[in-house]
Amino acid sequence: MTKIVFSDIDGTLLNPQYQITPLTLKAIKDLQNNGIPFVIISARSPSGIYPILEEYSFNCPIISYSGALILDENKNILFHKGIKKAAARKIIEFMEENHFDLAWCIYSYDEWFVKDKNDPRIINEEAEVKAYASQGSVDCITADEVSKILCICNPLELLETERKLKEAFPDYSIAKSSDCLLEIMENGITKASAIRTLSTIWDFQLSDAVAFGDNYNDAEMLQLAGYGFLMGNAPDELKKRIRLHTSDNSHDGIYHALSGLKLV
Repeated sequence: MTKIVFSDIDGTLLNPQYQITPLTLKAIKDLQNNGIPFVIISARSPSGIYPILEEYSFNCPIISYSGALILDENKNILFHKGIKKAAARKIIEFMEENHFDLAWCIYSYDEWFVKDKNDPRIINEEAEVKAYASQGSVDCITADEVSKILCICNPLELLETERKLKEAFPDYSIAKSSDCLLEIMENGITKASAIRTLSTIWDFQLSDAVAFGDNYNDAEMLQLAGYGFLMGNAPDELKKRIRLHTSDNSHDGIYHALSGLKLV
């Protein structure tokens, strides 16, 4: 029996116009009315997630920074594991010394700092997530830890940038989340580790979990959940690896999968 449903945001919950379609929203509210928790799991910061909940008038627990921060529906912290500031500083210095073609972002809880607020890549990211960065460095972070470092890369150089970062920092979790995004988290932090952590906190079996995602940083989570659905808009390579598929994010993939499971 399904006990919980997890959903990625970009490319999954939201369509290409960054909207939740009416049928998908109905599915979320039907789940909640039936007592089945709906949990958002995303590489986004909390400030990039909560405006979605406000716009569509529902509330739910969130897993932010691909698992580095878990908050319940009342915004209480259930789990956090970040990169020490000194280590984050070394990673940023390595990027600068190698002159990678990227714009870096540093996140800690709900703080977001970037090197240059006028960088078009940052302006575009702000528009997409409906949140705003501050210009600064690792030293501007209030907390002792950095939740995530995001690299907005030149797509033509992303794979080489990823290779060099993984080679230089093998003890960190480095994941490609789109054709231009690299996410860097503390060792062991993945979306799969997050749903495993929450299953321990809330005492449910992963075989009773449904999960939705569309990209490489979702793959392990989809394989771990009892019902892990890959969206129709996902890369072809992932479609060979993930067993269950649903419609794309423009055509209510979440709704159709949940309907097929008779959950909505």
